[in-house]
Amino acid sequence: MKKRVLSILCAAALAAASLTGCGGTKEPTQQITVFNYGMYIDPAILDQFTAETGIEVLYEEAMTPEELYSKYSSGAIQYDVLCSSEYIIMKLMAEGELQPMDFTQFPHIDSISDDVWEFCASFDPGNQYALPYFWGTVGLLYNKNMVSEPPTSWDVLFNGEYSGNIIMQNSMRDAFMIALKYLGYSCNTTDPAELAAARDLLISQKSDVQSYLVDEARDEMIAENAAIAVVYSGDGILGCEDNENLAYVVPEDGSNLWIDCWAMTKNCDNPEAVYQFLDYLCCQTDIVAQNFEYVYYPPSNVDVRELLDEDVVNNPLLFPDFNTLENCEVYQLMDEETTELMDQYWKEIKAE
Repeated sequence: MKKRVLSILCAAALAAASLTGCGGTKEPTQQITVFNYGMYIDPAILDQFTAETGIEVLYEEAMTPEELYSKYSSGAIQYDVLCSSEYIIMKLMAEGELQPMDFTQFPHIDSISDDVWEFCASFDPGNQYALPYFWGTVGLLYNKNMVSEPPTSWDVLFNGEYSGNIIMQNSMRDAFMIALKYLGYSCNTTDPAELAAARDLLISQKSDVQSYLVDEARDEMIAENAAIAVVYSGDGILGCEDNENLAYVVPEDGSNLWIDCWAMTKNCDNPEAVYQFLDYLCCQTDIVAQNFEYVYYPPSNVDVRELLDEDVVNNPLLFPDFNTLENCEVYQLMDEETTELMDQYWKEIKAE
């Protein structure tokens, strides 16, 4: 994830306000171990939190959801709280690896968007385990000078018009999502016939695909080496900022609405310290504003918009209207049989 350049005055003011309000620096008297993705929190916030509360943060990183899950499952480190994608949170919930959080202990919890809570409830019934952090979509980053008209459907990936100029996500779940939504199916289907139809579509498309990439897709589009790429919304936004010929859109067929959440592990023995950390990071609006400038994905905190520039708040790519995402779905945890079938189909797609 690309780090954005903070306004020096804004960062200094936020840090000074936080430290002043707490009466100065405190020596660490407690520790919590935090597990997160790389470049997914402003490092200065960790130091500020320790200075204000006396709670030291031992910080570990992973690059992908799968790496995070593997490191956690190894048991080599006892983590207190972790951040991951909704389907990893669901997997850990199902395995009994998480403990519920008492959100009444979060002084600023009312700042979290009701819409985001509602989406979280689709995989965390009753909103017991997951505190939403950042969210976004999967969509199309396209070059306005290389496409005949702005795309509105995933059809542009399959109709042959841009053969050799398409970059697909090198992700099984995202690739199947695109094909399934284009065919009119749920991206969470477990129907073998629907999954087979998606597989056949992706195999037939392969000759049109220039490459299968993840983070590199944005750089390729900025360099104008392809006409269209499937990207995550944050990469789409940054791509548009780096090249004025680019635009980002979520197809009307629907897509994946992803939500990264924080959850407390079953082994955490200091929930109060974790609550302080998460309330500070996700619910305290001035800190959320500081973190947003670093990560540059939509935060779950709705009050943060009052502290951001008007042009940022009114950017529909950064803060889309939830009504425009009505055809989007949050990924659900697949059962073992469906996962094995999709793994087999993905190998077939990549082997063709």
